[in-house]
Amino acid sequence: MNRKLPTDAFEQYRALGEQRSYTALAQRLGVSKRAVTKLAAKEGWTERMAKIEEGAREISDRKASEDLAAMHERHLATLKVMGVRVLSALRDCPITDGMDAIRAADITIKLERLLAGEASKRTELSIEAITRHEMATLLKVVHDDDEDDEPRVVDAVAIGAGAQDADADDEGE
Repeated sequence: MNRKLPTDAFEQYRALGEQRSYTALAQRLGVSKRAVTKLAAKEGWTERMAKIEEGAREISDRKASEDLAAMHERHLATLKVMGVRVLSALRDCPITDGMDAIRAADITIKLERLLAGEASKRTELSIEAITRHEMATLLKVVHDDDEDDEPRVVDAVAIGAGAQDADADDEGE
């Protein structure tokens, strides 16, 4: 294994893809692993690969962002066409036959709001609902042995009870 490493050794190393290793390259080139490791350290292969992979990620992220923006533009254009068709249907159809147009208008408005970033009714949660859910899952009512004392609320996590215990208590009351 006294062969000299070729000038394109790094390119061959990079081309190995998922099976990339100094050992694999050494076997492929018919040289020792030590020779590959020495050249890799001298030429900074690890740093070069990190730069290449970072650049590839940036290009991929940019492309994904452009694709997402194009999708949003297509959806907005579709919604505009739907809106025009709905308005003409509402104008031209008698009220007894116009229910389909009204439903289409409702759907179009909801889709426009969703694309604009407004929350739909399904995704909205009130502070009260969140608080009730957290109290039900994180707190547990404990009755003391003394009947004179009022029941007290303790942290369910502190006593080792999980959300299932809290749900079971709610069902039992």
